[in-house]
Amino acid sequence: MSGVGENQLISIVPDELKFLFELEKQSYCDLKVANKTEDYVAFKVKTTSPKKYFVRPNTGVIQPWDSCIIRVTLQAQREYPPDMQCKDKFLLQSTIVPPHTDVDDLPQDTFTKDSGKTLTECKLKVSYISPSTTQRSSESGAINGDGNGSETISTIQRLKEERDAAVKQTQQLQHELEMVKRRRNQSNSGLSLKLAALVGLIGLIIGFILKLTLASPT
Repeated sequence: MSGVGENQLISIVPDELKFLFELEKQSYCDLKVANKTEDYVAFKVKTTSPKKYFVRPNTGVIQPWDSCIIRVTLQAQREYPPDMQCKDKFLLQSTIVPPHTDVDDLPQDTFTKDSGKTLTECKLKVSYISPSTTQRSSESGAINGDGNGSETISTIQRLKEERDAAVKQTQQLQHELEMVKRRRNQSNSGLSLKLAALVGLIGLIIGFILKLTLASPT
């Protein structure tokens, strides 16, 4: 097992998961996992609180010298943790696999320690950042000229923008779905009206023909 954020096979950026914590709102953090070897490397993400987080992809295979993005989403929470302290942890396991291995082809014991394979692990801590803390850091950084405070503000602002963009995209998709449903209903309604008008017209023609037939001299 190696240190936080890096091992012999992969590197992870950032080395700590930071979430903007607001009640009843989701938040996410992206991890960039890079393969530092000439081999194919498989990885798996585990957490001490699987019900709180949604990880995609949680398992994958990275080609030599390539990288991938793992998105970790903190589900909406109903209450604040004590003192805004988080004890959750993540573990990213990695191991070398045969060339051109696909994630669906990974054996079940790929990440089992007693499988005889070399398995490396990285531990990642989790921290929560509250909007009020962000505001105080902003004021303190402005007064003291603290560069770290400005960097923290920039990170929080980016997290907010990414969260708002995700929410906006979800709302847009829901709106487009509603529009498709309405168009489908309108199309069905228009077809019914056309059919009814056609039946009525045929009825009028038949009635007119019958009227002419009855009115004609025998």
